[in-house]
Amino acid sequence: MIDFGISSAKQKELEEKLKKFNIKESDISEKFIHSSGNGGQNLNKVATCVYLKHIPTSIEIKCQKYRTQLLNRYCARKMLVEEFETRVLGEKSKKRQLIEKIRRQKHKRSKRAKEKILEAKKLNSEKKQNRQKITI
Repeated sequence: MIDFGISSAKQKELEEKLKKFNIKESDISEKFIHSSGNGGQNLNKVATCVYLKHIPTSIEIKCQKYRTQLLNRYCARKMLVEEFETRVLGEKSKKRQLIEKIRRQKHKRSKRAKEKILEAKKLNSEKKQNRQKITI
């Protein structure tokens, strides 16, 4: 396995996940591309973006999250494992559960936001009523 310059615990965790889904390094095609976006001279000189393709399943991953090629190689493999996990486990995968959790939270937020808006409208109408001329 490649040394990605990360903690041994993270390295071991990635290796175990790769074994779990039977992903071999020989099945992965890896290319390095120049990244796009902000980064200045480093982006212009070094091909930090990593492109992985798992040949048996044709899953393609592109990672340019970090400034270093080594960390992007690790991140791309991690993303590949996550993609396998979502395809194999479907609804049970951690990524899918996280997406569902965020969706539910946003739903709650929208209810709270509506209540806040209604409260603000009520206060505004009270202000306007207080501005009316008093007739005797």
